[in-house]
Amino acid sequence: MSVLVPARNEAANLSRLLPSLLGQDYPKLELIVYDDASEDVTPVILRRYSSDPRLRVLRGEGVPPGWVGKVHALYQATRKARGTLYLFLDADTELLRPDALRRLVARYRALPTSTVVTALPQMRGGGQLLVSLVPLMILAGLPWPLVHRVRHPLLAALNGQCWLIDATTYHQLEPHRHHKNEVLEDVQIGRYLKQHGLIPVMLDLRQELAVYMYASLKAAWQGFRKNAYLLMGGRVMPFMLLWIGYGFTLVWAPLVNWIFLLSIVGLKLFVDGLMGHPLWLSLLSPVSHLLAWVLQLDSALAHWRKRVTWKSRLVT
Repeated sequence: MSVLVPARNEAANLSRLLPSLLGQDYPKLELIVYDDASEDVTPVILRRYSSDPRLRVLRGEGVPPGWVGKVHALYQATRKARGTLYLFLDADTELLRPDALRRLVARYRALPTSTVVTALPQMRGGGQLLVSLVPLMILAGLPWPLVHRVRHPLLAALNGQCWLIDATTYHQLEPHRHHKNEVLEDVQIGRYLKQHGLIPVMLDLRQELAVYMYASLKAAWQGFRKNAYLLMGGRVMPFMLLWIGYGFTLVWAPLVNWIFLLSIVGLKLFVDGLMGHPLWLSLLSPVSHLLAWVLQLDSALAHWRKRVTWKSRLVT
């Protein structure tokens, strides 16, 4: 197996992820980290683990025209990978037990061969008023029971934080090359793979995997700002319709009707309970939705002005 990790200015996250990966009991493990021209001490952290022969570090010097940084990093990593399976992991993840990879692969191999696996992990870290909406979106935003029953590729997505695919199938389809300029590459790749016969399956990996998405609410806002508009359609008219609908359903209606309020809090309470989030986060779900509504507009304005940045790079 090859575990492929994109890293740009990820020193703090890699200090947590690398020990959890190199401590796995999985045989024949290859770990490739693509250091995407980091400006922090990421190279120092990588050198700290360089004595382990399972770790291979690739150093990039920038992003070619027409590519998005993360997509380019993972594509370059696949050029050097030698495993029969590719596991794509974000740098802010952490494996929670030494047999996590073994358990994941066993579950993958029990599925039909025409499958690509993605994950529902634990969500840790800061900015929980916004971050806690991610599992809500994953579980309620896409009807997963219909993904393998309905052939249309629009009913598909991946969680880009973690997904697993057979290496031969990957190279037959080259999903990163076909979506090289997509900020929302995980959604587009999920649809692309389903279009070519691979069905995304969401596995519950809360016991095996945690994601520390952001350290604070400010960081979460900056991170979601780059893709919220794209999640809402990515074009003016679809965005406006979805934005108005979101505001009416999840922001304004609960203010005037207690049934709407109870249903919104109840749904959030259920998902938060699954994720192990505290009660106060569920009770503040109207605040979370209000923040998300404002964030969506901020994201749209940034995209319309072509001022979306991430990790000191212009995204659009």
